[in-house]
Amino acid sequence: MKRANSRPVRAGSVTIGGGHPIVIQSMCATRTQDIDATVAQARMLHEAGAGLVRIAVDSTKDVEALAEVRARVPEANLVVDLQENYRLVTQVAPHVNKVRYNPGHLYHHEKQKPVRDKVALIAETAVRHDLALRVGVNCGSVDPEMDAKFAGADEPGLEGVRAMVESALEHCGILDSLGFTRYVVSLKDSDPKKVVAGNRLFAAQRPDVPLHLGVTEAGMLPDGAIKTRIAFEQLLTEGIGDTIRVSLTLPFAEKWREVEVGRQLIDDIEAGRFRSVPKNFGEGLNIISCPSCSRVENEAFVDLAFNVKEMAAYAKDYNVTIAVMGCRVNGPGETDDADLGLWCAPNFVNLKRGEEELGAFQYDTVLDRLKAELDAIIETKRKPAAV
Repeated sequence: MKRANSRPVRAGSVTIGGGHPIVIQSMCATRTQDIDATVAQARMLHEAGAGLVRIAVDSTKDVEALAEVRARVPEANLVVDLQENYRLVTQVAPHVNKVRYNPGHLYHHEKQKPVRDKVALIAETAVRHDLALRVGVNCGSVDPEMDAKFAGADEPGLEGVRAMVESALEHCGILDSLGFTRYVVSLKDSDPKKVVAGNRLFAAQRPDVPLHLGVTEAGMLPDGAIKTRIAFEQLLTEGIGDTIRVSLTLPFAEKWREVEVGRQLIDDIEAGRFRSVPKNFGEGLNIISCPSCSRVENEAFVDLAFNVKEMAAYAKDYNVTIAVMGCRVNGPGETDDADLGLWCAPNFVNLKRGEEELGAFQYDTVLDRLKAELDAIIETKRKPAAV
């Protein structure tokens, strides 16, 4: 397999880029404060072959749990995802090997402070604790100023890609100016086409920076693996990509399958075994669902995602997108582009039609309302266009 000529970035016992073997990652789906469950899952993912195991930390109590997980699973390379509080980096740093931050989320926290100062705190902490960083940009959470600046810059079907890439380039420039080069970048979306376009565009401008590949919210098997394969086959064969994450919606006990699918994809590509994808793949019903992770506020989210898939099967021939999100971090924004979106709170499900909020429903009643909305959308698609 052709490999990128990116610089090496060490994260614990693995090295990303520099021609080293592609590193497979996964993420714990358990609640971080459930220490026994999180330890078991981190160990399970490590033993399955995950070179990096990510854990979500959103509070001081999560940090305390993380410290115990670190002590009990010293063999795993742990990564923490900074979401809504970048200042937690100083607390989590002693317990991990790598930290990921999202420029879009960083923009919204302490808006009065220059972004460079926030990045400087993260970078200085990383140096002090021997950590690698990931600049993780998602199409659905680019900061609004960058989004507005590059509105209309993409061809139809690739909206948001240029803003995502420019956000990543901006943060690379900030880190470089701070003298920090031990970082990787990810550019993700739930649409494989946008993942391919974004990573190609970035790699053409910064071939030195290692890339973390992933199709976010790829959904359930087998579709989630197919969407991921579409992107990975194109990018990895071009020498783009140094570490990968397969993001699947799975029961918590089966998160190891993300590693298994990732390893199979790499093995197939290295052996020249490519899967032909029909030209019309991606047409018809498209269900997007985020990978179960420790930010999920109700484990019923996973069952709901599978129930949505089963209920909506009758609409398979219609170009309708349904998004099922499991937490407040990704839920509100990343359902906006779907025809119908569900984002799950601890005791209820928020239902949306595009950006319009339709209300909050109980987990055991939301499917009926979802079906009614789906029927209404199908009916509009059946009607002939007005002359």
